[in-house]
Amino acid sequence: MESSKIRIAICGYGNLGKGVEKAIAQNPDMELVGIFSRRPKEALNTTSKVLSMENIEQYKNDIDVVVMCGGSANDLEEQVPMFAKYFNTVDSFDTHAKIPEYYEKVDKVACEAGRISIISVGWDPGLFSILRLFGEACLPEGNTYTFWGKGVSQGHSNAIRRIPGVKNAVQYTVPMEDAVAKVRKGENPELTTRQKHIRECYVVAEEGADQEEIRQAIVNMPNYFADNITVVYFISEEELKQKHSGMPHGGFVIRSGKTGENTKQLMEFSLNLESNPEFTSSVLLAYARAAYKLNIDGWYEGATTVWDVPPIYLSPKNTEELLKHLL
Repeated sequence: MESSKIRIAICGYGNLGKGVEKAIAQNPDMELVGIFSRRPKEALNTTSKVLSMENIEQYKNDIDVVVMCGGSANDLEEQVPMFAKYFNTVDSFDTHAKIPEYYEKVDKVACEAGRISIISVGWDPGLFSILRLFGEACLPEGNTYTFWGKGVSQGHSNAIRRIPGVKNAVQYTVPMEDAVAKVRKGENPELTTRQKHIRECYVVAEEGADQEEIRQAIVNMPNYFADNITVVYFISEEELKQKHSGMPHGGFVIRSGKTGENTKQLMEFSLNLESNPEFTSSVLLAYARAAYKLNIDGWYEGATTVWDVPPIYLSPKNTEELLKHLL
């Protein structure tokens, strides 16, 4: 392997891990060292090297950044601190309510190891987090609104699949059109969580499972569904594959404010994605590049977020190229 390239490893080989594997081919300054997985190679259907999750420290001199692709509900809180002892890491932890305590947990380990861990990277949290900060900084008088969808939420779908009795599931987040319209008109409405989105859940239950018990477990799940209008549909495995096998998503951040003599101003950033995991994978790799540069330059040790990363560190281009073409 060429030492001039950033040596990337992937931890976890679900939709996100597969997306990172593909995206590395679009980043010529990177190379894939291997995939950490709890499953054997023959179960992964990949030509990439599969690395053992046991004794991960044996690889610490062979890898620059590990892209952590496990789920927020069960994997990342355990796996990221374990890997941060030996590697720079980037993850997509997206349980918003738990981010502060997650940050503290990862920061302690990464600081002691002299490594950098960029947490909660993706488009939300991630890119949308940056736009929310931009909005508040540029329009101090106003309100920020975030809408997701319509699209498949990987984290919420995964959370449903962890419920006993669930064989498979897909969850769509759907913005409420009347709420979006009011915001875009500059009305600055006060919206509760329940007034902004509907969560549509399509669930395949195990044979003999209590569907009402599953429904209650979903609609009452804290941090995921309890604060939203949540609708649960039970369907067959065949229907799920035919109608819900894609991974589209998207959303928008709107800052509605005023300047001067009550002059209305509106900032909006939006995404329309055919593949949520493939786009998130591409964002993760941009921040993996930044983690590598930050660590090499000695800028930072410990946990950090997208807010702390200079945008120039995301790009493979040098300052001269960026000044000429992008500024």
